[in-house]
Amino acid sequence: MARWKAGLVSAALLLLCWQGLCWAGLWPRYVFPWPADVAATLWRLISTMELAVALLHTVKRIGLGFGLSAAGGLLLGLGLSRSRTLSDLLGPLVQGLQSMPSICWYPLAILWFGWNEGALLFVTTAGALFAVASAAESGVRNIPPGYIRAAATMGARGWRLYTRVVLPAALPSLLTGLRLGWSFAWRSLMAGELLFLNLGLGHLLAMGRDLGDAAQVMAVIVAILAVGVLVDRACFSRAEAAVRLRFGFDKAA
Repeated sequence: MARWKAGLVSAALLLLCWQGLCWAGLWPRYVFPWPADVAATLWRLISTMELAVALLHTVKRIGLGFGLSAAGGLLLGLGLSRSRTLSDLLGPLVQGLQSMPSICWYPLAILWFGWNEGALLFVTTAGALFAVASAAESGVRNIPPGYIRAAATMGARGWRLYTRVVLPAALPSLLTGLRLGWSFAWRSLMAGELLFLNLGLGHLLAMGRDLGDAAQVMAVIVAILAVGVLVDRACFSRAEAAVRLRFGFDKAA
């Protein structure tokens, strides 16, 4: 079954289960809204441009935060993989920070930047940077040593060695790290927008909570899930498929 067909079947089953729980009447409708209620609220947010405005602010933040974490994480990971001294000094710290929940960065971000965009950017970047760095380090370290020796024998040195041999060979691991970093950055930003109440999807979610509007809460959750799935399928899944095809793991259709 094609992936898009499987996705449609999965969505249909989820809607059926959701509607079934609504019919069962386990919770009042104002607490557990029906799919029709959520669809109507989602259309209201779209037609009034509230969702578009919130989405624009969120996309700007995630684009900048993830871009910084991806660039910084790749550079840090490459440094850790090629320098034993740097790895001994910073390796344990990177591993420890990678496992720290991103929500733990918020008190420090507030103290350093205050309740503003700088704090959101810091937490979004910090939430993803170390995951990307760890994946980049692992990917480069797992390159067969023969590749490096063969390239050096043929005269590859410095940046040429990295651009022609190291990065292409580590590309599958790098893509996995970027995909993981994206998910960390996205979750960090949503948590931040809930706390900071700046314009964004998290702000709409908090407004629904404060108003007691469960339909708006679930409508925004649907939008957040849709953005996450769209980015994953449109960017990372396509990139991984292209890499797998390039390296012969998949055959062209």
